Amino acid sequence: MRCMRVVIALLAIGVVVPVTAGAAGYPPPGKPGKVKARPGGAKTFTVCTAKQAKQAKKAKRAPRGCAATIQAAVDGTLPGDTVRIPAGTYRQTVAVFGHRHDGIKLIGTPANPRKTVLDLAGLGKDKRQNAVFINGADDVTVRGLYARNFLGNGFFALNVTGYTLKDLVAGWGGTYGIYAFNSKGGTIADSEAFYTNDSGFYIGQTPVQSRPLRSIVRNVTSWGSQLGFSGTNMRYVTITKSRFYNNGLGIVPNALDSEKFAPPEHNVVTDNDVFWNNFDYFKGAPFILRAGAKGLSYPVGVGIMLYGSRDTLVEKNRVFGNFLAGVALVDAIELTQKDAAAVKGNTVRANVFGRDGSDLNGADLFYPGEVVGTNTGNCFAGNVGVHATVPADGSTFAPCPFGGVNAKSPDGLRVGLGWITDPTHERYWVKHPHPAYQGITPLEQYKGKRSP
Repeated sequence: MRCMRVVIALLAIGVVVPVTAGAAGYPPPGKPGKVKARPGGAKTFTVCTAKQAKQAKKAKRAPRGCAATIQAAVDGTLPGDTVRIPAGTYRQTVAVFGHRHDGIKLIGTPANPRKTVLDLAGLGKDKRQNAVFINGADDVTVRGLYARNFLGNGFFALNVTGYTLKDLVAGWGGTYGIYAFNSKGGTIADSEAFYTNDSGFYIGQTPVQSRPLRSIVRNVTSWGSQLGFSGTNMRYVTITKSRFYNNGLGIVPNALDSEKFAPPEHNVVTDNDVFWNNFDYFKGAPFILRAGAKGLSYPVGVGIMLYGSRDTLVEKNRVFGNFLAGVALVDAIELTQKDAAAVKGNTVRANVFGRDGSDLNGADLFYPGEVVGTNTGNCFAGNVGVHATVPADGSTFAPCPFGGVNAKSPDGLRVGLGWITDPTHERYWVKHPHPAYQGITPLEQYKGKRSP
């Protein structure tokens, strides 16, 4: 009955229901105090190549000079140690659990991550969830690996303070490609994610902090997923110098009850390329659609959507070729914590829309104004190339600086209602050919295989 009431409410006011992870009672991350490093200094473990492992098995002896598996090497580490993984394909998963492994490094081939592959195809279902899973081990570094055919997540950091996930590729996967949850302060950089059934990159359920540790997402590429970047109840995150294209939607910080610490706040989205997010995965995808994606969901065709966000800066992004909207702000109508549902204090400024008029968005800006609670302090300034807004009269787009109560627009709500109730997911697209860009082929409907 609750689901039916939510749907009726949404249909009445025209707001979107987002896709997200399920709720979980994770303990808060925390520093363990000073952890003793390995006596005598850090140690380096090298994992056996397939050839070395085969030779050792044939000779009926333990491998010499290398660890039989990645997990065996990790299990031997103490804080500050390094595990080196030679180029090759490994049908293994890796778990880094507990403060005993604080500060360790897993290093594959940073210059070409696709040379060192964690391929989970063919493993039992319980062993295919996460390619690399870090839980309760702070400041772990993972570099130079390609995870594929995972059912859950490619690279997953949980309950940690500090992490570095860099020079990674995650694709042909399950829920998230590169994922940090219930954690404080980390770096995700120089990485690529694609073909996941939720989002390529994700930072979520960030604990509230009196002295915040900021997380940095820099120089990442996300394409071919339902969402390029999703962040349920994330805070203190900067997303910069990255590309989000050919997803259902590009970047979606959002507020939901399914995770703690709503709403998302104090985030920055700056200097990114967000384009061609018109992948209608409902009509075919290289992944199996999750149940949550089959009903009401975000409307396909939006570049950046703030769903229930607060104090977020969207600045100096290049946003073009998204067939519904470039940047959208919407109250989190589904949130039961109504005091946290309204978008507040967000600034959208100095973004460049439409690629000099050659590759327009359906509407550059979408903001229906107040839906739940009271919207205050949302402002828009210095955006270049704006050719269309919803509402068309611009009544909700207060200029910066602005600290007052935002207007609301019945016309804007009606447009949003049409978007989310469209069974074709494309009826309201403002569709056009895209001029060539960086050798990328636009993806609207997937016609390929379901596996690599």
